[in-house]
Amino acid sequence: MKGGVSVAALTQLQLRAFQGSLSYNFEDHKALVCVFLFGGNDSLNMLVPLEGEQRTLYEASRQNLAVTDSLKLSTVTEFAGGVGLHPAMGSIKNVFDNKNLAFISGVGSLVLPTTKADYQNERVPLPKHLFSHNDQQATWMHGREKVSLNSGWGARLLERIDQGGAFINNISLAGTNPWQTSVNSTPFSLHKSGISKIKPINGTGNRAEHVKSIMNRVLAQSTHPLASAYGTKMQKAIINTEAMNDAIESSVDLSSYFSESSLSQQLHTVAKSISVRETLNAKRQIYFVSMGGFDTHDNQLTTHPALLSALSQSLSEFNAAMSSMNASDDVTLFTMSDFGRTLTSNGDGTDHGWAGNQIIMGGAVNGGEIYGSLMAQHLGGPNDTRGGRLIPQVANEQYFASLAQWFGLDNSELVDIFPNLANFNSHTLPFMCG
Repeated sequence: MKGGVSVAALTQLQLRAFQGSLSYNFEDHKALVCVFLFGGNDSLNMLVPLEGEQRTLYEASRQNLAVTDSLKLSTVTEFAGGVGLHPAMGSIKNVFDNKNLAFISGVGSLVLPTTKADYQNERVPLPKHLFSHNDQQATWMHGREKVSLNSGWGARLLERIDQGGAFINNISLAGTNPWQTSVNSTPFSLHKSGISKIKPINGTGNRAEHVKSIMNRVLAQSTHPLASAYGTKMQKAIINTEAMNDAIESSVDLSSYFSESSLSQQLHTVAKSISVRETLNAKRQIYFVSMGGFDTHDNQLTTHPALLSALSQSLSEFNAAMSSMNASDDVTLFTMSDFGRTLTSNGDGTDHGWAGNQIIMGGAVNGGEIYGSLMAQHLGGPNDTRGGRLIPQVANEQYFASLAQWFGLDNSELVDIFPNLANFNSHTLPFMCG
């Protein structure tokens, strides 16, 4: 055939052929599951002081948004005033208590370590377009400031460990996104209910075979390089879809672990995919799921607790499913969001901020602890730029590098993927085992 390899020939290949050349030769399986909270989560209100001066500062700063009746956390490190978990997040308290969940506090996008004086006197470069949804989402997903050719740190991580060529290693439940995309890699999309069948046009029959037949006939007459490239990509997409369909259909029944929320259903499909990791011969995988609605400029007292409750329930369900599969130690879930939010209330909600808190969960997490810097929620304090926008004390690239190190990236390559790490004394945080 002139236009490329025929579909009929490709369907005889084993799925392992799509793995490519794997010089790392991992014997074990590990997966990173990114939960992106779109809109900018008011994550400072996930962890609140319980008493003393820290509580007084918190209540004065958060005003009508101050959390009451929080759930006391017993952390490995003692913090002034103690630490309470937002009461809507009770579903994950047991996961924290069982040392399978931790928090990263005071984390945000940074170019260099930055003090309030640095910020006010413009002595250090700052991330571009702070407080902009689109730009900060891109910064978190790229793992660096925008450059002329952008790639996501998830995709770069797969490429660096020679796992970027297999569709089963890069899976999204929330469409194409910057985190999983590079010049040579895009995520394979799954629907939250699983993967859609390539159904017959009408009546009975196998539409996939019909489409393959048409593609083979069309491409057999084509000599144009663009047509050939398109045809090859279409053929591969059909084969990948059928292979994933077959694998998902053989997965264990995990439906009893998951509720009906959108995030729960996305994580349900992630869990089903992970359950067939041996069938797929997957060694390193990244997954992307998302949850929206966190841009709480108004109605925050009602909206935000509901969001945190749904998030916590979904994470707790996923943790239980991983335990049932004996996969907890192999799978690490983590959150990202545009930015934190202001300490101050605008009367009905909060505005765009900077530093915030993030969640890491899994059997390989050194859990029951808060890492980074649990900053005082102090309006006008030493970390407040203005209006309760707190300067991060931990760079998000340090957060990402810690996950990449656990995933299998050599320490010597961390700065290549996360260039601003060179500006910080510590490249990683000790929240992962091993």
